[in-house]
Amino acid sequence: MPNKIRSLSKPDFWVVCVLIFTAIFTIVSTSIFCVNYAQKSQMTGAGMSSPRSLPIYCVDTEEKKVAISFDCAWGVDYTDKLLDTMAKNDVRCTFFAVQFWVEKHPEYVDKIISAGHEMGTHSRTHSYMSKLDKASIQDELTTSSNAIEKLTGQKVTLFRPPYGDYNNLLIDTCNEMGLYPIQWDVDSLDWKNLSATEIAMRVINGVKNGSIILCHNNGLHTAEALPLIFSTLKNRGYEFVPISELIYKENYCVDSTGKQKLK
Repeated sequence: MPNKIRSLSKPDFWVVCVLIFTAIFTIVSTSIFCVNYAQKSQMTGAGMSSPRSLPIYCVDTEEKKVAISFDCAWGVDYTDKLLDTMAKNDVRCTFFAVQFWVEKHPEYVDKIISAGHEMGTHSRTHSYMSKLDKASIQDELTTSSNAIEKLTGQKVTLFRPPYGDYNNLLIDTCNEMGLYPIQWDVDSLDWKNLSATEIAMRVINGVKNGSIILCHNNGLHTAEALPLIFSTLKNRGYEFVPISELIYKENYCVDSTGKQKLK
């Protein structure tokens, strides 16, 4: 016998309607939630929920000025050659020194300052400072600055975070203490023991007006790279100045890329 098609009774009909409506409502609600969550996540990722405090990576300027800097933490083997090369090329720069380096090599602090260069702090212990609380950050910055000022007689106004590591608390604390937090936009990667030519070409090809160049005083081939860096960039019209003479001291802002600009 052929199967008979059973018609739905009224109670069955309403049960099916309720089930269909519930399914549709669940799908629509889930879709709306996913869209809203995605939009919220996108805004948070773009920094819309809370703006990030940034150090100065470079400076917005029409002048062909750049700053070369050297982080000092682990030795002095090549520092004399660095200083000799800069003297021959009439270049002044910025050294960022860790407190234990300053205390171990006070004679080099004197050589650096006597040659017309400036010195900023690179912290007390070369820690990952984004992991520290505010009191510990203040201690790192205060004691290291005091150690430098005791030897140089000059006030410390610049700070570079070890490893380039920072968070809002660190940058905000620096600003509160009157220290300009300094990063870089041209990385020589000299700590990787690149050849002198490789170091020089990274710097030469990366520089623009207002650039801050990162090097290390104890890089294996850094001193060898300097003559090519200086001669090439000077021939292109660039002037080398210490970071304190490159950055703006007031009425400035730092944009989302880390570029310091006048307001």
